[in-house]
Formats: sequence, C-alpha cells, structure tokens
Amino acid sequence: MSALGLKSFEAGSLSSLLVTAQTSTNSIVSHSPVNGQKIGEVSITSREEFDQLVDEAHQAFIIWRKIPAPKRGEFVRLLGNKLRENKESLGALVSYEMGKSYQEGLGEVQEMIDICDFAVGLSRQLYGLTMHSERPDHRMYEQWHPLGVVGVISAFNFPVAVWSWNAALAWVCGNTVIWKPSEKTPLCGIAVQKMTAELIREQNLPSGLSILVNGSVDVGQWICKDHRIPLVSATGSTRMGKSVGMTVAERFGKSILELGGNNAVIISASANLKQVLPAIVFGAVGTAGQRCTSTRRLIIHEAIYNQVCDVLKQAYSQLRIGNPLDESNHVGPLIDQDAVRLYLESVQKIKEEGGSFLIEAAVLDGPEYTSGCYVQPCIAEVQQDMPVVSHETFAPILYLLKYKDLDEAIRIQNNVPQGLSSAIMTENLKEAEKFLSADGSDCGIANVNIGTSGAEIGGAFGGEKETGGGRESGSDAWKAYMRRQTNTISYSDKPSLAQGIKFEF
Repeated sequence: MSALGLKSFEAGSLSSLLVTAQTSTNSIVSHSPVNGQKIGEVSITSREEFDQLVDEAHQAFIIWRKIPAPKRGEFVRLLGNKLRENKESLGALVSYEMGKSYQEGLGEVQEMIDICDFAVGLSRQLYGLTMHSERPDHRMYEQWHPLGVVGVISAFNFPVAVWSWNAALAWVCGNTVIWKPSEKTPLCGIAVQKMTAELIREQNLPSGLSILVNGSVDVGQWICKDHRIPLVSATGSTRMGKSVGMTVAERFGKSILELGGNNAVIISASANLKQVLPAIVFGAVGTAGQRCTSTRRLIIHEAIYNQVCDVLKQAYSQLRIGNPLDESNHVGPLIDQDAVRLYLESVQKIKEEGGSFLIEAAVLDGPEYTSGCYVQPCIAEVQQDMPVVSHETFAPILYLLKYKDLDEAIRIQNNVPQGLSSAIMTENLKEAEKFLSADGSDCGIANVNIGTSGAEIGGAFGGEKETGGGRESGSDAWKAYMRRQTNTISYSDKPSLAQGIKFEF
C-alpha cells in the first residue's frame, strides 16, 4: 500500500472503505461528476516503487502457485464475503466517484460477488485432457499451469467490476495481480485494495498477491513493457487497445483486450415493444451511455418505425436526470467535462452529416447540475453511411436506422468496425435463429429479446474486430490466465519414437 496516498475524502460513511497513506506532491485529484466537489487525492506510483511492487508480486507468485487451487478458491470466497458486507458502501462510492446510478453501483458490486462465487467453483474444475498415445505403453495428457503476475488496466466506467473479473480468475489459477485503475476513479481502486489487503493479512498470505498502482498513461506503459508480467488485461478505447496489444506482443507477452463497442438492437416488425422497451432504453441511457455495451444504434423495421419513434419519445420524456445517489433518478452525469465536449462534438457531426434529432441534445443547467457534466440523452435519425455512426461516443446518443428485411438489418448491424454486443427483438423463431447463425451477428455477444447491456458473469464476455477479441469472466475464459502444457509419459521397457521413426545405434 506504500504506493498509495489518499489526502482527503469527503463522503461521510464511505471513508470507512478508504485508507490514508503517505502523501505526495505528485498526485491524482478525484472530483465527483455528481457535484464537481473534490473527493480526494491519490499519490502517483513512481518508477522505483513500481519496480519494487512488481518484484513483490513475483515473489508472492512463487509462493501462491504452490498452494492447491481449492485453497486459493477459499481466499476468493472470503473476499466475496467482504464484498457482501460492504456492498452498499462500495456501491455508493462507485456511484459518487463515477456518476452511475446507485442501483448500477450496487449491481457492479454484485458482479464482483458473482465472479467470486464463480471462481470458487472453478478452483476445483481447472480441467486438462487425456489423449491416447500412438506409442505402446505411453500416456499423454494436457494440463494447465499459472502464468505469473497478471497486469490489469481498467477503465472508469466499471471502476471495480472489471478488476474482479480478472483478479478472481487469475488468483484461483495461481497468479498474482497488479492493478492500474483509471485515473478518473482512483478512490474506488483504493477502497477495493484496502478490503483485499485486509483479507491478505488476516489469512497470513504474501502481500504481493494483490498490488495497486496509480498513475496515467506512463504507468500503463510500464505494465505493458514489463517482461515480468506475462499477461496484460486492458479495458478501454480501441486506440488504447492498439497501443497495449502492440507493446505487449512486441515482447511476446499475452493480452486480453476489451475495447470499444457500437452496439445495435434490431427491432423486428413482430417485436413486443412493451416487453422490450425497458431493455432498449436502459441500454441507451444506463450509465449515461458510458458502457462499452451501451446501445448506440436501433435498426427498426420500416413497418413499425414511426410507432417505435412515438414510444421512444414518450419513454425519454419520463427520464429523470440528476444526482445518481437519488434512486428516483434514471440518469446521472457523464464522467467529466472532456466527456461532455465529446458528446457535443458528436452532436455537431450528426447535424453536419445530415442527421436530425427526434430528441434534442443539450447540456443541462441549474442548481442540480453544478458539475456541468449532466446532458440530455438524445435520439438522432441517421443513415448508415454517415461517418459518425461508425464512431463510438461514450455518451447517451442513440441512432435510429430503418430496414426492409432481416438480411439488410444484419448487414447494417455488422457494418461498423466494432463487434461487442448485439440484440434482436422479435417474436419470430426463424428471425431469432438467423440472427444467431454464422451469417448473422458478427459480435461476441448476441441476444434475443434482451438488450445489449447487462451481461451475466457465467458467460465469456468480449467481442470481435476492433473490440479486441478478448474474453473475460465466465465459461472457459480462465484458460487465458494459464499456460498449456502437453505431457507424455513412457512406462515401456523399450524406447519408442513417434511417427514410427527408427533410430538405433
């Protein structure tokens, strides 16, 4: 914890989750987008501290990899219990520092609890394979070993959950973890690290099991370039992911990349609008449009286009925008003024490229919106060939497009550089199956009658194309955190070579 330095915190009971450490003149200041107030300062990790911390993580790995996997799972189980005890406080901190609604903050912590539960079961299921050898009296099998120190670089929009997806799996697989949280949400990282460090001490485990470092791009680059970190899992923009992927690959390291999304929902003429409307609206405005799985595009059958527009206008008129800790509000602020600027730039591009607005965009003003980070979720009617439609803007901007038949709708959906999440709303079984087939959605996630947001931890999470191709969380995503080894054992009295080769002397 010596690399941390919280100087102040002004959120009442949330301070119980935080730790005061040495201060530094080189620090990151955290301001809440809820009200613009300074929450605290966190010292930036120096290069000397970073090198020491990576060594600490590596030394811990040497010990940790020898502990049986079910015992490693017990540590993760206990962490899940700590998260249960602190769910409300941590959820409120996530909401206050990041700006998502309190319900979404609680949901993020629940994701952490869920992945801990998943990882506990996984700790007894790190299965290999057995194979028949072509040589008599030989046995072949395949097993998995831990990699070492796993680097995690997380984004502001899920300041704690994405870390847990990686850390819980990495730990049960026998690795240690070094984490660089987003510089926009550093206090969430400190809160989680404090809980984890307390558990490590209680269980008399090596402190290097969980390391947290703070800083900006340079600290992330140190992680990517460090040969002592065989795997780097990075969540963020496509531009960031390209840099991470090339840097890690240059030293033959491994990477898991969870990058941009430009997610579409196809609304069929047979769709039950009443049933699917909440998922569509939440996908578009949840987290103020700052999820990688946020719904960016609605591709609507021309027969019901006007009806859908009317339903959306009515739904958007009922949205309540304001303090995310007030549970009566649906939409909180964008993360900062830079995000507001990008929102306005995209709105301007829509106008310049010929789009029109069903729901107008605006930056909100008034006593509730003193941070200057609150914007009106807007809806734009556009054409697929407009360049802005292929660009991901982390803001609540929803694009509407028309289609005539399902083949056209799928072409429109797939005709963007990103490939994360997708959905179709239909009561037609043939349409649903077509959408899920090999010539349907090209995304890593494809849903029927549920939205693009809100993935469960039981399935592998990730996407294709410029989304990066990585997979985290459930299914067999654990294999990315391990190295595969093929073993052949001879119990024969005679030497034998493969492929029938004779070599005698």
